[in-house]
Amino acid sequence: MIIKPLADNVVIKSCKAEETTKSGIVLTSASKEKPQIAEVVAVGPGGLVDGKEVKMTVKVGDRVIAAKYSGTDIKIDDQEYTVLHIADILAIVE
Repeated sequence: MIIKPLADNVVIKSCKAEETTKSGIVLTSASKEKPQIAEVVAVGPGGLVDGKEVKMTVKVGDRVIAAKYSGTDIKIDDQEYTVLHIADILAIVE
């Protein structure tokens, strides 16, 4: 199934969550936080949104940092994605 975001929306897929801390403590699934670094899977066209010009600054394949509690989580073909606005992307990881 192909996901095509509309307007200023972006579809991201979370990168694998850390299973151990830097000091070597193994985390249970209940104590893991949703990872903030994700890979861009699809990008909307941008354009005029609420009367303002929105330029899409990310592209498919970019690794980005997204706001912690932003977007809508969806599950398609046993894969989890998040659809969010371009404004909820805080940085590109290089």
